[in-house]
Amino acid sequence: MALSKENILHSTDKGLAVFRHYIVVPFQLGKNFLNPLYNDKHASCNIYYDRKSDCYRLKDFGNDDYSGDCFTFVGKLVGIDCKSPKGFIQIMEKINNDLHLGLSESTKPAVPPKRINNSVENPIAKKSRPYTIQQRSFTSSELDWWGRYGIEERTLKHFNVVSLKRFDSVSKDEKSFYFLSTGEEPIFGYLGKQHIKIYRPKSEIRFLQAGNIPEGYCFGLEQLPAKGDLLFITGGEKDVLTLSSHGFNAISFNSETSNIPQNTIQKLSYRFKHIILLFDVDKTGLSSSEKQAQQLSPYGVKRLLLPLAGTKEEKDVSDYFKLGYTTDDFMKLFIDYLDTLYNETMSALKSCEVDFNNPPPIAKMVISVNDVPLGTQGNLLCITGGEGTGKSNYVATLIAGSIRSQGECIDSLGLTIEENHKGKAVLFYDTEQSEVQLYKNINNLLRRAKQEQMPDNFHAYCLTGISRKERLQAIIQSMDKYHYQYKGIQLVVIDGIADLIKCANDEAESIAVIEELYRLAGIYNTCIVTVLHFIPNGLKLRGHLGSELQRKAAAILSIEHDNEPSVSVVKALKVRDGSPLDVPLMLFSWDKEKGMHVYMGEKSTEAKEKRKENDLASVAKEIFSRKRFLTYAELCELIQMSLDVKERTAKNYIKFMREKEIIIKDPSNQNYFMIGHII
Repeated sequence: MALSKENILHSTDKGLAVFRHYIVVPFQLGKNFLNPLYNDKHASCNIYYDRKSDCYRLKDFGNDDYSGDCFTFVGKLVGIDCKSPKGFIQIMEKINNDLHLGLSESTKPAVPPKRINNSVENPIAKKSRPYTIQQRSFTSSELDWWGRYGIEERTLKHFNVVSLKRFDSVSKDEKSFYFLSTGEEPIFGYLGKQHIKIYRPKSEIRFLQAGNIPEGYCFGLEQLPAKGDLLFITGGEKDVLTLSSHGFNAISFNSETSNIPQNTIQKLSYRFKHIILLFDVDKTGLSSSEKQAQQLSPYGVKRLLLPLAGTKEEKDVSDYFKLGYTTDDFMKLFIDYLDTLYNETMSALKSCEVDFNNPPPIAKMVISVNDVPLGTQGNLLCITGGEGTGKSNYVATLIAGSIRSQGECIDSLGLTIEENHKGKAVLFYDTEQSEVQLYKNINNLLRRAKQEQMPDNFHAYCLTGISRKERLQAIIQSMDKYHYQYKGIQLVVIDGIADLIKCANDEAESIAVIEELYRLAGIYNTCIVTVLHFIPNGLKLRGHLGSELQRKAAAILSIEHDNEPSVSVVKALKVRDGSPLDVPLMLFSWDKEKGMHVYMGEKSTEAKEKRKENDLASVAKEIFSRKRFLTYAELCELIQMSLDVKERTAKNYIKFMREKEIIIKDPSNQNYFMIGHII
């Protein structure tokens, strides 16, 4: 195929393969990610399919100058003007070379012949065998013969297979000869552009080639889709036809013993997930497939052996289907091969597989409010807020509720904390406060729990004296010990999770520590409470550590000062089951007489509505800072991504923002905008 825009789009799944090649970070269609073309701090661009232009395009909500198709993207990447005709050709050439598409560049001049003593030295041309053919329609007996392998007439036509009445050609010594088709000895032809391969299945001379046979001849290559999951390389054309008739992609080269061009396999490896050698299972085929598999192993090529005897009548995939095996049988053969290939991975996944007939135990609530689960077994609960808002005292209340005596009622600051009936371990790790301050806080929480001394199952640690690298290891190993010692862990509190890593804005470190804590919560079937000393912005945490917690935590509670500075208010930023704006605003303050914080009830409905309005206004301001006008779909998607909520909740938020006139719908174009907000 010639080098053109249409052929590149055809060869790259309408441009999607180009984006996947040049964008090094993994992305999902329709999901926002950071634009790699500039220092993008907000995930505001995505790849989507544009029906109008029939190709994939990149949309950047933050800077529309970077929006466009794959050619525009590559042009921006290498600094070439896509609108210039010369520049567009350079971009196409780069895509063709980098993705190994194999499109011909017809603009290149031919190499002139060499001159010797003022005479032209012409290269020796490969001598071709001349031929003439007389075609005819397939007879019923011929179609019946092909039908034994499941091959229908439409498949024969699709692969340019014809029935011949007569074939004329010349031998190597240039003597003329011809073949005539008879009922006992039919003649079929695999037609190429400038050549033909004769197939006489019932004759002594079965195969013969004539015409200009291209180097690296490959039957079925032109019929392959642009992309696919599975491709078989067979030993002959009939096997290709058989596999295609049963719904599988297949090609064959000149013979099983010929060398398969590695450049062709390299290009195909970009287009297909699996490339499988499916040669005959006789001695020659087995030896050849083993050799080819070794040579082509750098491209992930594997081989599959058919369960046949290897005799003349039972050796290839055509014989396999002729013997009565079905498409399902063949697919099972491939699945069994995958089981062998992925044995280690599948064995590890077996324990992770959900058995619908044996449902897992329901995660019990450890911490809740008004029957809304906040902290559950196997999950993370995050407490966040600014300095001096009472976070440490709040988490101390969670510990007090977990170590209190059975049946004892305590002030749990509006929360419901499950009793620790079985005396499981309760672990407290502090990474910020001094040992003196931690001792004082423990005294206070013991008074709240109405305990005169430290319970045996409660262990508290001041980790400020050890390095950040050692802190996480200490938590992991001590949790493992106490899990076995106390036959389970009821609650774990880490006051200062950011001090477990070097930088809370380091994406790799943030992901690693949250994934490890989430894994530990699942292994030990416990609730891990993390305290994040960040100031939240409305309904969203800041930094990479905050973003990762936003995704993984089952609930996030923010503690802030109320209108009265001595009073703190607890609000939900996230609850996995429902909307955080439906959780009541809980108040607590310091009581000098009792020497501890006490619960002061819930804020009024009016205050709750006002809080909802203010928080959603902050979210809208952040979203519309990237783009002045948004469609309903864009706005809904950005709210889901920003707040980590489901589509239904996002739509309810849009409705609320319209009612409060936080956002306005433009009647002329049906887009949404924010009053008074200028980018």
